[in-house]
Amino acid sequence: MIADIVVTEKSFGPKVLMSNIKFSIDDGEKVGVIGRNGVGKSTLFGIVAGMDKDFTGDIIFRRGTVVVATQQEHHDMGETTVLQYVLQGLPEYSELSHIIETYPVTMGDDMKLIDEYTQALMRFDDKGFYQIEEQIERELDNFQLPDVAHRAFSTLSGGQKRLVEVVKVMHSDAHLALVDEPTNHMDYVAKAQYVEWMKTAREAMLVITHDRDVLNEVDRIVELKDGESVSYKGNYDAYLKQNAVSTGTQMNDFEMVEKRIVNLKAKVIDYQRLKEKSRNPGTIQKFKRLEETSRKELSELQAKEKPTFWIDKESAANLNYKVAAQYDKFKAKNIRMNLKNDESRSKHILVNLKDVSLGYGDTPLFDGINIDLREGEAMELRGRNGAGKTTLIKMILGDTTPVTFSGDVTLDKQMRIGVYEQEVSPTYFGLALGDAIERMYLDRGLSITETKVRNLLSNYLFNEGDARIPLSKLSGGQKARFQLISMLANEPQLLILDEPTNHLDLPSIEELETALAKYSGATLYVSHDGYFRNALGGEVIQVGAK
Repeated sequence: MIADIVVTEKSFGPKVLMSNIKFSIDDGEKVGVIGRNGVGKSTLFGIVAGMDKDFTGDIIFRRGTVVVATQQEHHDMGETTVLQYVLQGLPEYSELSHIIETYPVTMGDDMKLIDEYTQALMRFDDKGFYQIEEQIERELDNFQLPDVAHRAFSTLSGGQKRLVEVVKVMHSDAHLALVDEPTNHMDYVAKAQYVEWMKTAREAMLVITHDRDVLNEVDRIVELKDGESVSYKGNYDAYLKQNAVSTGTQMNDFEMVEKRIVNLKAKVIDYQRLKEKSRNPGTIQKFKRLEETSRKELSELQAKEKPTFWIDKESAANLNYKVAAQYDKFKAKNIRMNLKNDESRSKHILVNLKDVSLGYGDTPLFDGINIDLREGEAMELRGRNGAGKTTLIKMILGDTTPVTFSGDVTLDKQMRIGVYEQEVSPTYFGLALGDAIERMYLDRGLSITETKVRNLLSNYLFNEGDARIPLSKLSGGQKARFQLISMLANEPQLLILDEPTNHLDLPSIEELETALAKYSGATLYVSHDGYFRNALGGEVIQVGAK
């Protein structure tokens, strides 16, 4: 065992976020951490990484364990270059470099310092640090970050910084790597490289992710739910099977508790009535004790919060009648997407491109793109980051500057388009969530009422308090749900989805897939999520080189 993690309480003000987190990590074990948005995955990450010490419990590492973690926030980086930042994250590199660079000037004939210098040279060579700069630059290039090694880290975008964090972890040679959402900004080639490294790396890993391609390569999954942790042996597919069985058992237990509550309420009334009717002091005391005992048990059972029950769609379809009925009754609330699913699809053409070429100046990003997208159809745009997928989407949306364009484009001028984007528009970023929804509708000339805002908040799992929180302060998952609201506001006939599964939790991803499968309009999407692509299907349009 390399780490033992116990969190008996983590609170934010009066709210207890965690109360019974307990699991361990073995040498070389790859552990995926999952859970609904808001259950505390990133908070747990901060606790294990040592950044958050305001909790009750113990995080115990085996003596000598080197732990490295991807960082979410970067402050006061100054002019530190990307290469310097990655090298700073390597255990021993800074210390050994300092000795090698400074001792020749200061050690003189001091045999102790000479020995330290000699040992440092040997250790530096053993760790492969003489070749490390070249290796890091090659890895950055693999993740489509060429020519950034000597740029100031502070000049990178948020997505680029995330990729650099992954490169830092890959070269850290640590015993335990803590990695938060590593694949969110990777294209399919970079993700395949990351997954291959993860499978073969000697490091133990704790990976927070909703990427099912990554989860299908881990050794164990730890789910955070209702303030506790549940450990499942095996990968994502194994988790789904085990979760269906354990959820069935938990629902049965919960149903027994509900029946016991009904029974106890009746007993309290009976004992109270019998106590009032009795004339014998001993009998009165007896019924009083029984009433108090029943009230105490009733109070304890009623104080317990209803557990969260979720079973994936495929497993739910195979439940027996009794368990299926329980699941319909008890299942956790999920997002509710209102997509038109009229089966009488007209199949008329919404987007038609013939031999389209796009580029900047005389340099084409791509050429020879042909698209024939009709109502009821799905189509995937596939290509590496920077290949021109976003430029093509912008052209379809009517933005052709400053692009050099050739080919024939025919669009249905009457069609309504809904776009799911990675980033929230700056127009709404500073507004409270409720105000942002209202403004977004009004900006598009759509009717909106307070009742409709409340319904949208409820449908997308926001509570009343969330309506007053600025969009800029929401979590990644909450921002993603706002983007879904924005995409569907005008009841679109064409959906354009850019990596929609980033930041959504697993039940929300499945709900999105289910809704899109029934959708009567057309769907044009970019996704590096293999499960999502399999669910949506459709023709694949290769943009640029593979």
